[in-house]
Amino acid sequence: MPTVSKVLNGRADVASDTRARVEELIRRHGYRRRRGPGGGRSSMIDLVFHELDSAWAVEVIRGVESVARAEGLSVVLTESGGAQTPRDDWVDAVLARQSTAAILVFSDLAPEQRTRLTARGIPFVVVDPAGDPGPKMPSVGSANWNGGLVATRHLLELGHRRIGVIGGPRHVLCSKARIDGYSSALDSAGLTPDPALIRYGDFHVESGRDRGRELLRLDDPPTAIFAGNDLQAMGLYEAARELGVRIPEDLSVVGYDDLPVARWMGPPLTTVRQPLTEMAEEATRMALTLARGATPANLRLDLATDLVVRGSSAQPLTG
Repeated sequence: MPTVSKVLNGRADVASDTRARVEELIRRHGYRRRRGPGGGRSSMIDLVFHELDSAWAVEVIRGVESVARAEGLSVVLTESGGAQTPRDDWVDAVLARQSTAAILVFSDLAPEQRTRLTARGIPFVVVDPAGDPGPKMPSVGSANWNGGLVATRHLLELGHRRIGVIGGPRHVLCSKARIDGYSSALDSAGLTPDPALIRYGDFHVESGRDRGRELLRLDDPPTAIFAGNDLQAMGLYEAARELGVRIPEDLSVVGYDDLPVARWMGPPLTTVRQPLTEMAEEATRMALTLARGATPANLRLDLATDLVVRGSSAQPLTG
């Protein structure tokens, strides 16, 4: 019993083969620790990002910290070094801290990691999941498909017909949904998506610049580009500047996120507002509801997006 207790509490002083045997028994029997309200938990929430090098992350941190502070909880912040799945030593640390809950951003958990956290009664919620979270994984995202649709429809309504897109990584759920929305808008307008105008980046400024250069150097370049997110839009601005392409006179640009910097870009960026702070707040509330032993009304939330029109989009020049 003392050895099992050490494993359940994430203690390090257990031999690896013994720990593996206990973990297997926990998994096989579906054991879950039952906690009363507040009982046995620390006053901490774990928040893990795949990367922390953008203003996007700051908006999420603000939302988690706001709800945690109101509940008298502290936030432990971890970066997984670009990996979509945190390392096992992160799970060990969460178990050792006996955290109230864990929130993962643009990440996922391996099945065995889910099992370990669930067995210890530590709930977890994913914000903007990288892959399909499945019906049983608590998650909060935004209406990515509709955001891609609205962004592209805006450009179509301005009169653009040759519209490019710079998505995020091909395998990432939100990127695929935004490009699907882009394609659907073109289909609805009677236009066939041109594969030459579809490029994939990594949601960073540099990929927006590099993919933007490729699109703007085409023999028949697009007159408008949906940049996939605001950071890639910033990179696209740089590519346009290098090539002497004026925004919005020669090229209309639409981003996605509505980061605070978007309104200060030159010209101010038309973008799809993704409620990042609100998404993080909802995820934290969901995690705390689960920690209290209650079941949220919905385990999957997709918050609404809306178009914010500024100075980077205009009618295409004619003649």
